[in-house]
Amino acid sequence: MAGLFDGLELGKRALSTHQLWLNTIGHNVANANSPGYTRQRVNTTTTTPYESGFGPVGTGVTATDINQVRDLFLTQQYRQESQSLGQWTSMEKAMTQVESLFAEPNTESLSDQLDQFWNAWSELGNNPESSAARSGLVQQTKMMTNTFHRLYTQISDLRKSVDSEIDLAVQQVNQISSEVASLNQQIARTELGGDHANDLRDKRDLLIDNLAQLVNVNVAEQDNGTATVYIGSLAVVDGDASFAIGTYKAGGGAMAVSDIVWEGSTKEIKVESGQLKGLIEMRDNTIPDYLQSLDDLAGALIENVNNTHRSGYGLDGSTGIDFFDPNYTSAGDFKLSDSIENNNNRIAASTSGEVGDNTNALAISDLRNAKLLSRGSTTVSDFYSGLMGKVGIEAGTARSSKENYELLVTQTENSRQSIQGVSLDEEMTNMIKYQQAYDAAARVITVMDEALSTVIHGMGIVGR
Repeated sequence: MAGLFDGLELGKRALSTHQLWLNTIGHNVANANSPGYTRQRVNTTTTTPYESGFGPVGTGVTATDINQVRDLFLTQQYRQESQSLGQWTSMEKAMTQVESLFAEPNTESLSDQLDQFWNAWSELGNNPESSAARSGLVQQTKMMTNTFHRLYTQISDLRKSVDSEIDLAVQQVNQISSEVASLNQQIARTELGGDHANDLRDKRDLLIDNLAQLVNVNVAEQDNGTATVYIGSLAVVDGDASFAIGTYKAGGGAMAVSDIVWEGSTKEIKVESGQLKGLIEMRDNTIPDYLQSLDDLAGALIENVNNTHRSGYGLDGSTGIDFFDPNYTSAGDFKLSDSIENNNNRIAASTSGEVGDNTNALAISDLRNAKLLSRGSTTVSDFYSGLMGKVGIEAGTARSSKENYELLVTQTENSRQSIQGVSLDEEMTNMIKYQQAYDAAARVITVMDEALSTVIHGMGIVGR
């Protein structure tokens, strides 16, 4: 009897559909804590009814496909905020290191050494004939210049370290791009027949999320399911092909840095956000500004102390001698002149050349309060204080910006997860619902089987 067999088929389709729902729910529960996982839902539709004398008769339900529950707008917003967070995270890390290198205030800091340097000149002014005062000035000058050297070298090394981090970040971009291209190929192959490669898409989207932390990316999905990933206006991933980026050493010597280019060329890539942007900003602008400020400070000391010192006389009657070696003018290498280091009697404390005259030593000591920098508008102490203020402000800005974007990323991710994340409460509720539906479908089959048994074994037997 066709009607009863149709009933069996109806029950079978219901069992299959509800079993698929239960399997999908189980998959969601199993991946509730998997990074990048997007919850899945079964799309169902009623099957085509058949015509009877009483009109169309329903034939049950069937599953059409399994889709991800995804919010594309929130995903895009999350990646944009992640790019900014990546930028400020890398800058905050570098600025924290810069602050620790200056280590202000501290008894061994540069500001303390500068004070001790001026004090040593003042002490010599009080005792211009004292051998101890002259020796003390020489030793304090060496300590001050060594502090300059140490600080300049450490900040230069930090710049080199940031440049190395750029190389590592470029390698990460290339690795992720290659993996995205490989997943594109698998997704296109899987979806060629109309299926949805949901789990492969999750892996790809997680990789693109990670890529967005490194560099500014834009994503466009193609009709075949592949994703084209752009850095700026040029594609780094297109279908199953990825295009590597690289570094090109620009400049020479110790100041050589790596420009980001398309691999195998010198065509520079404009990086606008992400960790790479923060690292490039620190390497090319922020850290060089600090090094230049130290050079300006050292240059002002060298020029003005030497100018005054050359006009004075030492205990041995010598004059026209530089206190600092004029051949070394950087904060990383300036030093006491060999003439003074070899014979501290040549320190020109006198203006007249007479023994006991202290006017030149006092004149150099008074340079402490002279406006030697910023076109004659600020003293050495104020210039260095301004530098420390700039470091503090930029470090504070980096920290607060990082915290703000962390909050924005967290809020965006929470909004995104509220839509596409797995809710165990919701999944358990659905599990109970579809379990009951599965049991009911099984009961339909049982009833149809009993009806068929009645027809087969209980009807048409004469005389029973």
